[in-house]
Amino acid sequence: MKVGLVSLGCPKNLVDSEIMLGLLQASGFEITNREQDADVLIVNTCSFINDAKEESINTILELSQHKDRGRCRALLVAGCLAQRYAHDLLVDMPEIDAVIGTGSIPELTGVIHRALNGEKVLLVGKPGYLHTAESPKVQATPFYSAYLKIAEGCDNCCTYCTIPHVRGPFRSRDADDILTEAASMAACGVTELTLVAQDTTRYGMDRYNKSSLHTLLSRLTHLEELVWIRLLYTYPALLNDDLIQLMAEEEKLCRYLDIPLQHASTPVLQRMNRRGSGEQSARLIEKLHAAIPDITLRTTFIVGFPGETERDFEELLQFMSEIQFDRVGIFQYSREEGTPAATLPDQVPEELKQERRNRAMALQQKISWKKNQLKVGRVLKVLVEGRNPRGVYFGRSEGDAPDVDGKVYFKAPLELSPGEYVKVRVTAARAYDLNGELV
Repeated sequence: MKVGLVSLGCPKNLVDSEIMLGLLQASGFEITNREQDADVLIVNTCSFINDAKEESINTILELSQHKDRGRCRALLVAGCLAQRYAHDLLVDMPEIDAVIGTGSIPELTGVIHRALNGEKVLLVGKPGYLHTAESPKVQATPFYSAYLKIAEGCDNCCTYCTIPHVRGPFRSRDADDILTEAASMAACGVTELTLVAQDTTRYGMDRYNKSSLHTLLSRLTHLEELVWIRLLYTYPALLNDDLIQLMAEEEKLCRYLDIPLQHASTPVLQRMNRRGSGEQSARLIEKLHAAIPDITLRTTFIVGFPGETERDFEELLQFMSEIQFDRVGIFQYSREEGTPAATLPDQVPEELKQERRNRAMALQQKISWKKNQLKVGRVLKVLVEGRNPRGVYFGRSEGDAPDVDGKVYFKAPLELSPGEYVKVRVTAARAYDLNGELV
């Protein structure tokens, strides 16, 4: 029997999808990437913001058509949307045969069999699941690059966010178990390992009573097969000197940090329940640049948060202009029911949110273009990912995370394979991508 799975949302959700695929394969199901060939279809959903919820709902409706005019016999919905709106989904969308929450992943195959027998299944409990190195897994990323989830859940309780509700409290995995999984990945050809969690810098606080990310990273660098180890989702308040020093000294650690700051105005940050201030963030960035001069910094900001004044927004633009981040993602505030921010006064109109996002993105595009122009003439180490129909190779540098950042495009007089690391001299630059030639 064939099963197809569509994974939506972030890399953390993708890791869950890989475990689902592993459970299915271990139970004798055949995995297919052709939706029309699947007897069972699964949507692993995201519900972080309104756009993500809409994408999840639309995907469910699209796949449900295979039940009407295809061979699909059961449609399952998993992930964050399932955990958050389980009963509503099953009642309002008769196309769905089963809903399974984020804490019930190990029960997936049993749920499928129940759904195939005609039962409407709702299996959503507490979101307490934490996978181990022994969990079956099918890698859904290219063979040379993989995500490694080191923790689950979140304790930060930002007022705009539903993650603590749908993913539960922060739970670190055992360090030895993480090392076992990483070693297995490396033995299978993974050379770029990207560590993810809701808050990677909190790793170890619950299990070892102290931030232990730098210790974990130091152990991972001893895996000979790994070339790059990359960090995503680092909370600024927990970025300590031990971690910064290790990044400055260890070659395998990408000089790249994703630090979601969310805003620069102290009043807005306080209403978001974010620790720190714009001034503290600026001092952290200054410390990072001093210790690691060639570091690439990525951040995200939310505009249009309740009570955000024009002065608050101008403060954010000024902060962006002064710091000159390499990469920035700008999100419009999404009013999520059940969150404290949803009940705050002075909600910002949607048109104003959009206008502010456009202004911030326009500013960052200029900054990104300027930063990329400085790379012209430099030689970068590039991980080859493929070649386009025009025969131009493309890949990523140390400063480009998978799926979220730009590409390096280059021509080569010899045949290259995905997964190779080569040196490329940058010859031209755009706002987000680089062009170059093989050295």
